[in-house]
Amino acid sequence: MQTYACGHINPDSDSVVSAISLSYLKTQLGETCTPARQGELSPETKFILSTFKLEAPMLKNDFSGDNLYITDYSDLAQAPHNLKETNILGIVDHHKLGDITTTTPLECWIRPVGCTNTIVKEMFDHYKISIPKDIAGAMMLAILSDTVLFKSPTCTKDDTKAVKELAQIAGVENFKALGMEMFLVKSAVKGASPRSLLLRDYKDFEMGGNKIGIGQLEVVDLKVFDAMKEALFADMKAYKEEGNRHSVILLLTDIMVEGSQFLVVSDDESKIENAFNTKLLNHEMWVDKILSRKKQVIPVMEKQF
Repeated sequence: MQTYACGHINPDSDSVVSAISLSYLKTQLGETCTPARQGELSPETKFILSTFKLEAPMLKNDFSGDNLYITDYSDLAQAPHNLKETNILGIVDHHKLGDITTTTPLECWIRPVGCTNTIVKEMFDHYKISIPKDIAGAMMLAILSDTVLFKSPTCTKDDTKAVKELAQIAGVENFKALGMEMFLVKSAVKGASPRSLLLRDYKDFEMGGNKIGIGQLEVVDLKVFDAMKEALFADMKAYKEEGNRHSVILLLTDIMVEGSQFLVVSDDESKIENAFNTKLLNHEMWVDKILSRKKQVIPVMEKQF
């Protein structure tokens, strides 16, 4: 029976890097663990792995008969196939507690911080295990990504402390400059298909018996989407029908202006309007200061449903 660490489907950088960092830690503690991922790498994640010369985790969507450490989620909607046939050893996450259950006790590190890699950093400190320079650098950028360069309301003092300590280990003098370079890569959408953009950072959620899909694209200038909104809306509508979803929402987040343009395809747009006290115009609306799907969007949406 093999042991893996793996994050959610449509993996973001935190999901991929936390699988790498946690696998290394567990292996150092005497439990051989292999990092895995449930989906293709985003341009941002490729940038992180390339910058620090790390190999991509193996692609794996079924862990039947294996041991598994879950990172960066605890919702069944984001889990691999046949999870009931998987022996879950632990969960390391910074989101709300989801609906995954186990038949035996498990290790849990769940904290209200901005990034799962911040928690993994605390685990390294707890066990007094040194972090290699390459993994430290990747963890640092994953935290900067998830906290939107410390601008997100999810960011805590623990996140900023972790970034500074990881930057020192990785030998990165100007982590903010490297973080901005990463976000410029993340903002590059030219040539990408509407479906790949929708799913680049996308999650399905169960809310009041309804399946709600929410994606997010963080860029430094929303003008990059001007010529592609029509295609995005068409694909969102198709994806909604394919999965029998109540709503599909795509957040176009401007990290410089600090707010999000919502693109909405829904059976009941009033639910989204009421959640944010803002009217949709042609299925779009701007909501100031919205940067975090986890903290600012999901909780108010769940109340509506």
